[in-house]
Amino acid sequence: MPLQVVGAGFGRTGTHSLKQALNELGFGPCYHMAEVIQDPDRKVPLWVAAAEGKPDWDAIFEGYASTVDWPSAGYWKAIHAHYPDAKVILSSRSAESWYDSFSETIAWLMRTPDTLPPHLHPWLQMGNDLIAKTTFGGRPADREHAISVFNAYEAEVKASVPADRLLVFRAADGWEPLCRFLGTPVPETAYPRTNTMDDFVTRFRQMH
Repeated sequence: MPLQVVGAGFGRTGTHSLKQALNELGFGPCYHMAEVIQDPDRKVPLWVAAAEGKPDWDAIFEGYASTVDWPSAGYWKAIHAHYPDAKVILSSRSAESWYDSFSETIAWLMRTPDTLPPHLHPWLQMGNDLIAKTTFGGRPADREHAISVFNAYEAEVKASVPADRLLVFRAADGWEPLCRFLGTPVPETAYPRTNTMDDFVTRFRQMH
């Protein structure tokens, strides 16, 4: 099953809620960093190979209909080239609010590796290499720099995908634009709101 939706948005742009929404709309299962955390022994080596220039996208996304969040957002262009019929969703929010959330969740985790049990250290190393080093040039704690990277990245995504294949989406937009873009009916349920900053921190603290 080829991917039908490629999410290009950085982590902490509502990707976990978007994952739940895509699952509800029939574009699941949706791949997310949570999947890597649940099966690190099998999935981390595949992403390490991708970082080394030897990606096997079909193996990574076997059984999935969509993907959002890091690590796939770091390779969205190559993934979309491999699945050219997929639509692209750029989950977004204001750069300032994104950084506030990122710095207290993902960046916090990278600063405090002892928060995690030993079996997740290879996962954290993979994520640190992709996010802190590759994406933010080793400067994820530099607010001004990280925000400039975020803005430049979003501009590149918007310039790289034809308008009819791209949805720039904020969680606050709710179901309507997402369903219109994907050609699905609007659910009667509320749009998901999951993985708040408190949810994120609590989940990782409970792993010990």
